[in-house]
Amino acid sequence: MAVIGQVVTIVAVLVGALTTHVTNHLMERQRMKYVMLTRWDERKLDAYAGYIDHVRTCIYAAVLLYEVRHDLRRMDRSEEELTLALAEAEGSRGRAFERVMLLAENQVIEAAHVVNQAAAAVDWQARGATEGTLQGWRDLHKAVFQAINNFHEAARDDLGVNGIFHGVEHSSRDLVLPRMARENEA
Repeated sequence: MAVIGQVVTIVAVLVGALTTHVTNHLMERQRMKYVMLTRWDERKLDAYAGYIDHVRTCIYAAVLLYEVRHDLRRMDRSEEELTLALAEAEGSRGRAFERVMLLAENQVIEAAHVVNQAAAAVDWQARGATEGTLQGWRDLHKAVFQAINNFHEAARDDLGVNGIFHGVEHSSRDLVLPRMARENEA
C-alpha cells in the first residue's frame, strides 16, 4: 500500500508539473501575440501620424506658393524656391504614403488614396498647372481636409480607438485667409 501511495504522489507531481508547463506555455504565447499586436499598432500609429504630418506640410508649402503667385503674401523666398519646397514636400508625402501602404488595412489605404488625390489638386493649382478662382482654391482645401478627416476615421477604426469623430463638422469650417484676400473678396 505504501508503494501505491508513493506512485499516486509521483503521478500527481508529474501531472502538476505538466499542467504548469502547458499553462506557462499558453500564457507566454498569448503574451507574445499581444506584444506583436501592440508593436504593429505603434508602428501603424507612427506611420499614420507621419503621413498626415507630411500631407499638412505639403499643403502649407502649396499655400505659400499660391499666395506668393497671387500677391496675397509677400516673402523673401522666390516663387522658384517655393516651388522647389513644394516638390520636396510632395516627395516626403509620397514616401510617407508608402509606409501607410505597408502597414494599413484596405479601408485606411483607400482613404489615403483619396487624401493624395485631393492634396495633388491643391498642389497643381498652387503651381499654376490648373487654374481656378479663390473660391475654387477654398473648395479644394475643404475637400482635402474632409479627406484627411475621413483618413483619421479609418485610422482610428484600424487602431481600435474608441469614441466618435465627426469629420463633417470639422471640414465645414471655413479657411482662414489673409486680411488682404478677405477684403478683396467682399
